[in-house]
Amino acid sequence: MSNVDRRQLGHTGGPMEDELEEAFDRQLGEGVQRLHRPWREILVTGFFGGTEVAIGILAFLLVLEQTDSHLLAGLAFSIGFLALLLGHSELFTEGFLIPVLTVAARRASWAQMLKLWGGTLAANLVGGWLMMWLIVAGFPSLAAPLVGSGSHFAMAPLSVQSLSLAVLAGAVITLMTRMQHGTDSMPAKIAAAVAAAFLLAGGQLFHSVLDSLLIFGALHTGEAGFGYGQWAQWFAYTVVGNVVGGLGLVTLLRLVRSKERLQMEWSSVRGEQEQRGEPGS
Repeated sequence: MSNVDRRQLGHTGGPMEDELEEAFDRQLGEGVQRLHRPWREILVTGFFGGTEVAIGILAFLLVLEQTDSHLLAGLAFSIGFLALLLGHSELFTEGFLIPVLTVAARRASWAQMLKLWGGTLAANLVGGWLMMWLIVAGFPSLAAPLVGSGSHFAMAPLSVQSLSLAVLAGAVITLMTRMQHGTDSMPAKIAAAVAAAFLLAGGQLFHSVLDSLLIFGALHTGEAGFGYGQWAQWFAYTVVGNVVGGLGLVTLLRLVRSKERLQMEWSSVRGEQEQRGEPGS
């Protein structure tokens, strides 16, 4: 069926199915707001993202200590993702779909996206580092599961397996973002958060922020057999894998699917620029 037919049959009048049109509008509207934040808002939102993920890690460790089951602990970790969802804070890897879509629609610049990524990542790590210090100080009994979990990641060599786990983690977190912005149903958004948490934490995928906090916690105990140098090496290739998974396996395909809708946005942007007397992009 042609695009013209779909426009006539749907109630949105756009080139995609109505549900995809509505999701596109939601994502673009949120992306414009997020990418035009000043530094203060980016850093504060990112800091809260790090502290809230650390709360999920606390739940993960408490369950892991009692059950020795990563799968059950992964379900408990979903508290962290629910806090991110309901508290409207920001996690670095959540920025692989909506900000890129917004830049592709020419509603924001690449510089603004890099500002969001860099500020959010740094603030996530700072907030998480601080909260993990508090967790270690408050729950000394969690030292053993922390050192075991942190060592699992920090001591992992660069290999096909570790890179694959990083790519999968990036794909899972970006898929969660896509699912949550594909619906207005809060129960559905919560289900997506729980499912992604189960896969990431329960499956021990290599997530640059989540697992960095486990590593920080292990270092805070003073019992880890590694240092910040090993963390930096692990973090470097894990970030790359997360970006490849989030952008390559989810976001780019979403942009291909939305090609006609993006072209409509480009025309709209050009029209707005002409009305303001600005040169076209």
